[in-house]
Amino acid sequence: MSLVEKCHRYEEAIKLWRSYRVATEADIDHRLENFRILFAYNSSKIENDAITYSDTREIFENGRVLNYTGSPRAMFELFNQRTCYAFLKPKLASKEPLTIALIKEIHGVLTGGTYDERRYVELGERPGEFKKHDYVTGIAEVGSLPEDVESDLAELLDELADYGDKNEDKNRNTLKAAAYFHARFEYIHPFADGNGRVGRTLLNYYLMIHDHPPVIIYDEDKLAYYDALSRYDEDEDLAPMTAFLKRQTERTWNKALERGRQCDDNGNGYT
Repeated sequence: MSLVEKCHRYEEAIKLWRSYRVATEADIDHRLENFRILFAYNSSKIENDAITYSDTREIFENGRVLNYTGSPRAMFELFNQRTCYAFLKPKLASKEPLTIALIKEIHGVLTGGTYDERRYVELGERPGEFKKHDYVTGIAEVGSLPEDVESDLAELLDELADYGDKNEDKNRNTLKAAAYFHARFEYIHPFADGNGRVGRTLLNYYLMIHDHPPVIIYDEDKLAYYDALSRYDEDEDLAPMTAFLKRQTERTWNKALERGRQCDDNGNGYT
């Protein structure tokens, strides 16, 4: 596939998403019925090998898993993903802007019950609260100091708002802004645990409130994902993350695009 064709496929994904005219919670449920399960499965499995697709689907569809003998943490993480989806639906429908308070709420929902004894008891860390101790991540050992986390996040949110106000070609550059937001959030590493799951959820929240299709970062592509994050950590090079997210967007919506093309052949496709 040529570069032109690949660019066209990404633009098609945007066009398809906008053709859905997602405006209500019911619209979100309809358009993300299977996406929400695949996103929860892949986002959790990237950092927890105990996660399975069958368990994820059972929890999302039935609210339970029968005869489960696996990791308790894996169950907490999956139930939390389901709860977080429900928590964010009305906010997505109203396009509530990202704030420090919302970021902390999302973290609280996604990590409730998952902190180990050392973090919770010995270190006093809590879901929904910024880290109290200095944790670093990645090969470059990045991460804001605990006392700088809130100001660093506030600066990041201000940068995003300023970018949106000044950028006339929002359609073309929303993904680049989202890539910067995600890479910078992971660089700041604001919480004691759960930064990856929270960051990927925030990435999709940002995309959706800006009328762009949400994206699944697939577990089998996590090495390329980590490499893109490392390139930003080491050199502030955003191009690898932007290119990676574009590829993942194309992969995420490829089947829907194929179905859309088949419908279009019959005169009923998206416009």
